[in-house]
Amino acid sequence: MPISGIPLHDLSPHERYKLLCGVVVPRPIALVTTLDANGAVNAAPFSFFNVFSEDPPLIVLGLQHNPDRTPKDTTRNIHRDGEFVVHMVDEELASAMNDCSVDFPSGESEVAAVGLATSRSVDVRVPRLTAAPFALECRRSVSLNFSPGRELLVGEVLRIHARAGLVDTANMYVDFAAYRPIGRLFGNLYSYQREPFAMDRENHSQWVARTRAGDVQRAGDEKRAGDDNPSGVT
Repeated sequence: MPISGIPLHDLSPHERYKLLCGVVVPRPIALVTTLDANGAVNAAPFSFFNVFSEDPPLIVLGLQHNPDRTPKDTTRNIHRDGEFVVHMVDEELASAMNDCSVDFPSGESEVAAVGLATSRSVDVRVPRLTAAPFALECRRSVSLNFSPGRELLVGEVLRIHARAGLVDTANMYVDFAAYRPIGRLFGNLYSYQREPFAMDRENHSQWVARTRAGDVQRAGDEKRAGDDNPSGVT
């Protein structure tokens, strides 16, 4: 009997990357700012990113090194200073985020080149991007190396800045319709998040009651169908 599935150990790293990026979608995008040794503000987007914990408040970033295995600017800056700011990317910031992915020479500020305004952070020295809907001031908690080219960064979120009108601080409700985040797909593709839908999360007793009610409804429908067609001929 043939073995189903695709064994990833038979694929090249590039093939694994293509497959994983095409399967795990959409992914949130972190536009990360750091400071280089000369004080220039570096900005780079990451879609190997997500929230990890609320207690303590942690996010995770998948950091990739250069082909020669030397750390990229973001990784080197975080290794040195332990501070960074994660910016969530909405439709308005999408184009500038994409520009920040250009391979600018090391030491040249993407923020300055793209023309992004910055504001002072409170708990870290790294400036935040004024245009971002949300900016998360972060401090490195731990970095884990899994290969010469990949490491996992866990960062503690110290403070969140929000664009005016996006958060009701009385109940910490985020206005999703006003937020308009985008998601990363694969290749050059991104996604809008304009059509959310809701599903109630039930406890076990609610689920049992609903499924039993559904069984009763189906039994009644079948009985009525039989009464309408006693011969069973269709």
